[in-house]
Amino acid sequence: MRNVALTIAAAAVAVGLSGCGKSPGANQADQSQANASAQSTTAGATTGAEPDEHEKKEVVEHLPPPYNTGDIANGETKFLVCKSCHTTTAGGPDMTGPNLSGIIGRKVASKAGYTYSDALKAQTFTWDTAQLDKWLTDPKAMVPGTKMTFPGMKDPKDRIDLIAYLAAETTTHK
Repeated sequence: MRNVALTIAAAAVAVGLSGCGKSPGANQADQSQANASAQSTTAGATTGAEPDEHEKKEVVEHLPPPYNTGDIANGETKFLVCKSCHTTTAGGPDMTGPNLSGIIGRKVASKAGYTYSDALKAQTFTWDTAQLDKWLTDPKAMVPGTKMTFPGMKDPKDRIDLIAYLAAETTTHK
């Protein structure tokens, strides 16, 4: 149910945040496993259906710590900065940045139809919560040469909340 949705959400965020290059070391394996677990928990939702508040909270609860404590409402507020360049609706348009639907679990720079920077295309990671956190902290430091102009979000709690929001909003429900 949420698995497919979370995977799509991850991919979308990854595409939009396509500047994350390195992972936080040994924690990345744990993060990837936790993300996979969260994604498998979501398998079975209704395709194309908008998630209700309960479903959104369920997605967040299955994220690895500390992202599972994210405040979706604050994350939505923080996303307003991103909204000028990114959409989150499944099948939505790309803008200056790619549509973020399905970002979590998607390989970096892999959204069909979007033209990524060479720097981002040279990356090999898959978007997960840890990669998104690193990307949101400072995209240009993570991937020098990225075309993303976002300067980064310095407050760790705001990043946690934004990642929780992205997971909840961009997960495709099947």
